[in-house]
Amino acid sequence: MSQSSQNSPLSRKPVPSNWLYAFWKFSRPHTIIGTSLSVLGLYFIAIAINNRSDFLFPIPNSLLPVLGAWIACLCGNIYIVGLNQLEDVEIDKINKPHLPLASGEFSRTIGQLIVMTMGILALVIAWFNGPFLFGMVALSLVIGTAYSLPPIRLKQFPFWAALCIFSVRGTIVNLGLFLHFNWVLQSKELIPTAVWVLTIFILVFTFAIAIFKDIPDMEGDRLYNITTFTIQLGAPSVFNLALWVLTVCYLGMIFAGVLRLESVNSAFLVITHLVLLCGMWFRSLTVDLQDKRAIAQFYQFIWKLFFLEYLIFPIACLLA
Repeated sequence: MSQSSQNSPLSRKPVPSNWLYAFWKFSRPHTIIGTSLSVLGLYFIAIAINNRSDFLFPIPNSLLPVLGAWIACLCGNIYIVGLNQLEDVEIDKINKPHLPLASGEFSRTIGQLIVMTMGILALVIAWFNGPFLFGMVALSLVIGTAYSLPPIRLKQFPFWAALCIFSVRGTIVNLGLFLHFNWVLQSKELIPTAVWVLTIFILVFTFAIAIFKDIPDMEGDRLYNITTFTIQLGAPSVFNLALWVLTVCYLGMIFAGVLRLESVNSAFLVITHLVLLCGMWFRSLTVDLQDKRAIAQFYQFIWKLFFLEYLIFPIACLLA
């Protein structure tokens, strides 16, 4: 193909399938999956704890609050990760060159338009679906904005960056969604022990994600003066710290099962978490900390463990 044909206006025309794939990358798929599973997981936990089997296979009318929560949370998710990409274009050209803004698939204007639209949609949809959902979404967006946007830009500081991530994923999302679905079910039940246990597990687990995610990004973070635990302590130390934090999570959940946590099938809880703990340590032995790709793959493996928790814990509640 000639140079002129490559640069012709026709060759630059956006292909819908390519645009959709770029949008999928822009939304950071692993966070979208995590958000979707958290909405569905908390819905089933609320059903199990309130003994509302009539909502287990919801009819269209009762499905609307779930769809509303899911769409509002997805829009909020895209707003937060999109804003982060808008502020990190130069860093992402080094750390994550495949992302649409860093690669040039999306212009900055398109990125800004998506972020503004998603933020507005998240708040409007949450507003129409209930006070607890709106409060959860609004607070998440405020923290997500403070995380990325100057002059606050909390991601510059390791402690505050980690606090932003695990406070939203760990506390605000879990408690907010449970309260929302409790409100939908017209239940007067306060937040039960089982939900607090899950919240603490996710809170600590997300701290491990927050510190681990910077290991493969060390090169770009150092160049642009983003201080992280990895830069301060070194990749091996942060890798081992994350492993032990996750180990504490699983041992804590196993201990909760041994104590026969109310509203949860203890045997199922203990066995599944023991298997995952052993699997995590076995998988960690194969990671070469000198290989950026191996570190990134293990990071995605940690996210898969995160996804599994929102499948395992609701099942344990439904089996109780």
